[in-house]
Amino acid sequence: MGGPSDVPDTAEAQEAARHAVARSARASALLHDYVELIDDLLRVEGEARPTDIARRLGVSHATAIKAIARLKREGLAHSRPYRGVFLTEAGHALAAEVRARHRVVVDLLRALGVPEDVAESDAEGIEHHVSDETLKAFERFLGR
Repeated sequence: MGGPSDVPDTAEAQEAARHAVARSARASALLHDYVELIDDLLRVEGEARPTDIARRLGVSHATAIKAIARLKREGLAHSRPYRGVFLTEAGHALAAEVRARHRVVVDLLRALGVPEDVAESDAEGIEHHVSDETLKAFERFLGR
């Protein structure tokens, strides 16, 4: 019980857990980007075709199709032949959540003096990796 060899194992386990969380966040970030873009395309253009999604995200058509299939498996989207991709209620809710997270991060960066265009660009990565606890701290800082 509790020798010096316990410390490296504990430290290694904690490090492994941090990396696992980061990998999961990266995978979720991709889905979040797709859901948010699909929601934007539906609102602005009335449809979200895989070709448009691929072009806007800078990925191949095959990559977009794989991601859309994952969205469908996770109950976030569905498609209709010759009509493109549509979000389920859960997909729309996730898009709204992602958009709100993005706005909080942008607003925080702007409050720190970061220029608008840089804040928008940086928020694109930060919004997916920041914990709910940290996001709440951002909101408290911003007085929300």
